[in-house]
Amino acid sequence: MAFAAAAHTLPGALGAVLLGRLLRHRSPARLAAWDAALRAGALGAIPVLHAFGALGIEAYVALLAVSSVLHSWGQAGVYTLIAGVLPERDHLAGNAVLSGLGAIATVVGPPLATLLMVFGGPATVLAVDAATFLVLAVTFLVAVPRGAAPERAAGAASRPGGFAVIRRIPALSGLLALSFAFFFLFGPVYVALPLHVSNGPGASAALLAAYYTAFGIGAVAGSVLTGFLGRWRLWPTTTGIVTGFGVLMLPLGLGAPTAVSVVCFGAAGLLWPPYSSLSTTLFQRSAPGALLPQALAASSAVRVLSVPLGTALGGPLVAGLGAAGTLRLSGAGIALVGLAAAAASLRAARPRPDPTADTDTAQREADKGSEAGARP
Repeated sequence: MAFAAAAHTLPGALGAVLLGRLLRHRSPARLAAWDAALRAGALGAIPVLHAFGALGIEAYVALLAVSSVLHSWGQAGVYTLIAGVLPERDHLAGNAVLSGLGAIATVVGPPLATLLMVFGGPATVLAVDAATFLVLAVTFLVAVPRGAAPERAAGAASRPGGFAVIRRIPALSGLLALSFAFFFLFGPVYVALPLHVSNGPGASAALLAAYYTAFGIGAVAGSVLTGFLGRWRLWPTTTGIVTGFGVLMLPLGLGAPTAVSVVCFGAAGLLWPPYSSLSTTLFQRSAPGALLPQALAASSAVRVLSVPLGTALGGPLVAGLGAAGTLRLSGAGIALVGLAAAAASLRAARPRPDPTADTDTAQREADKGSEAGARP
């Protein structure tokens, strides 16, 4: 199970780094279409092999890994299209729509998958999933308007890679560091929360489901609300969301009543989609249009890696601090990261003295002194 879960996510980060030279010159629509087509082919092969009795665990994990190789580039293509099709003032609303669809899918998808498994088995779920990706691939290839994204520049062959683009823009470097820390510190929650619930009073699978359901409902509501944040200052709002998310996580580890903890976890879910949409909007507005796909692919790769790394750290943390201690550490760490990012942004925005102005002022004062000494 662990290998299957890792295979379905981690190769996307490797693909963002290793396939940069091959893919960074491609149009956003093709990047998204190729990602969807690869997913359709790899996931579709699983039920086919299963039907012929030729599916082993090695082939299953390998096909999951292949299906996710282009994921970072596909995400980059989608959000580059958003930046190309919509005017800048509507970027946040467009990102929020995509985030909202994803949040709704995480709430509605599992019950639908359960029904499909009851009537057709797990292979049927993957077959339907592959078919939806095939429809998505065709849509990107035939339905995206021409000229929806910036054309490749004449000197495209010399374009820098995604991480090089981010390094050149301090705002993007800071945002990427904030995103990594945020998702990395949330990773241990996936280990600590189930153990915290199972060790607490009234432990049951239904209670754990209530936590995840509250988070999912909050995420759907947050996706709807994100579209109304367009007039807010993006960077202060983003750091405020991270700080608030960490604070809302603290009741889980501080022994708050179960009802309070569930509500706070749901409120944290409310902040999850706005962060994703706002941070993507900051990338869309800060990176040059022709370099946006590789910058977004690099950002996606870092996000894909950060949560599994944090989850891996969750085991030793729970063993040393206990489930409640790990939840406290995670919440406090996220809140502190948000406060540190807010303080750094305030320092960067503070006007710096102009050394030229100081020199001019000193020269004027010296001139006045010379004039005063020359008077009778």
